[in-house]
Amino acid sequence: MLTLAVVLIFLVSMLFAMLGMGGGMLHVPILLWIGYDLKTVAQPLGILLNGLTSLMALIIYWRHGLVDWKGSLPMAITALALAPVGAIVAKTIPTQVLMGIFIAVIVLASLRTLQSLRQPEPTDKATGRRWIWASLGVGLAALAGGMLGLGGGTFISPLLMWMGYPTKKAVATTAYIVTFSSFSGFLGRLPYFKAPDLLVVVLSTTVLMAAGVGSQLMATRAKPKWIKTAYAALLILVGLKLAL
Repeated sequence: MLTLAVVLIFLVSMLFAMLGMGGGMLHVPILLWIGYDLKTVAQPLGILLNGLTSLMALIIYWRHGLVDWKGSLPMAITALALAPVGAIVAKTIPTQVLMGIFIAVIVLASLRTLQSLRQPEPTDKATGRRWIWASLGVGLAALAGGMLGLGGGTFISPLLMWMGYPTKKAVATTAYIVTFSSFSGFLGRLPYFKAPDLLVVVLSTTVLMAAGVGSQLMATRAKPKWIKTAYAALLILVGLKLAL
């Protein structure tokens, strides 16, 4: 069972690294599927793997000059501040309620991804008002991500595209912001993190390798439209499985 989970998490991390995201949205269901508890293992380990995936992707995208370090710094700071709040709030929410929210987030993310396939490549520049709304949106995404064991990248990447970032630059900058929110959210869950050491080491190594492969492919070869289509299909399947 663990071997199959490693294979699945490798594929998920590779795909999500290509989108600048960490993969926590699918890491958590996989960990639940192999029998781990939601609040003490699946969510905290999921957000840790999310951070490691986005960190490796960030390094690769930085080498290709795709990250907007200065422009997105306020959003990264907002994510850093609010992600632990979500993690603390999650401890007080019943598991069934969290699962319901988790399914809703997956469905909304898949619909938003399918919708973005019809939109042209962004070319306009962000206005001051857009920066304000995007910063608020990133803060809410980080808060929700900390609560659900995600990094918030599902909503951050579309926000950056709405601001006028080209797709690859939006993906790379999302990895930057998600790295902040993921590790911050993990620290908020650290007091009740009870995952086996071997599981943490094996899966951490897996996501680092997968993220290196995925982000390199995105930076040099992959077409965003293909990746978004595969991403949406995966989310729909996971949402259906969790609902059942």
